[in-house]
Amino acid sequence: MILPGGPVRVLMATKPVDFRKGMDGLAALVKEELRTDPYSGVIYLFRAKRANRVKLLFWDGTGTVMVSKRLGEGKFRWPKVEDGVMRLTPAQFGALIEGLDWTRVHGQRVRAPREAQ
Repeated sequence: MILPGGPVRVLMATKPVDFRKGMDGLAALVKEELRTDPYSGVIYLFRAKRANRVKLLFWDGTGTVMVSKRLGEGKFRWPKVEDGVMRLTPAQFGALIEGLDWTRVHGQRVRAPREAQ
């Protein structure tokens, strides 16, 4: 899959969107309804009314990228439908994109290394 490498920030719109929207329409939605910058490098995740479809929108530094996925079988697990946005960890995002139950994925706290004495 074409995704940015390294640590990513993922924001998921919890309300379904019209999947006829292309890059410009989704970027406008990010700006107007989510009140964030669609060109910040954040991965924006959108769902359709049908729970088996997802679209991603992000700026890769050279242009806008839109990725669409439809599961062959089953449905993506989505949070309760409401207005707003939800932040996902990279691990939760990876699980969701694979069609797994991302709500069972928990982040791991890592301590900063101690300075050598």
